[in-house]
Amino acid sequence: MSLLELIAAADERALVASGTACLDRCLPQPAEGADPDPLRPLWAGCAKSEEWADRLTEARTALDVLPPGADGTVPAIRKLLGEAPADRTDPGLRAWAEACSFLALRVHLGHDARPAAEDELLRRCREDEAPDAGPLVTGEVRRQIRILDMLAETAGASGAGAGLRQVLDASTEGQRVLRAAASRRARGRGPA
Repeated sequence: MSLLELIAAADERALVASGTACLDRCLPQPAEGADPDPLRPLWAGCAKSEEWADRLTEARTALDVLPPGADGTVPAIRKLLGEAPADRTDPGLRAWAEACSFLALRVHLGHDARPAAEDELLRRCREDEAPDAGPLVTGEVRRQIRILDMLAETAGASGAGAGLRQVLDASTEGQRVLRAAASRRARGRGPA
């Protein structure tokens, strides 16, 4: 299944977890003394649907104090958190998860060896039709698919946190890859 098909088939738990994971991977390296994981509250909201609204508020507050970051991703994450439905049964949840997926791909494309404004390429990636995508984007598409597959496998399992630890680990691995690419790219540019 393509990434878009998996998002279309996902349940509410998978939508909030995959959206949270996408936003988590987009966070820039934290400044010294800053909260290293400002989206941590959202992970608890993924496990317990009754806590989602409160955890969403906590994450929005944590993000409000972050600087915009060198690549400007923090404002985009803030915007998506502001648009996130407080009710996990809201029909807009799927559109929110799709927007988080798209942002993650745009951020990866921005650090890939391709121009950063190729929305058509990203659309094709999400439909499983872009063999010409760069390695970071291709890896991110695979990661998003793997996360949605993991969540689908644990849907309905006893324990609200079933599978979320694996998703968090996969997301953290992706975050390290993107931060390393961003660091290499910044070193390649040298001082301004």
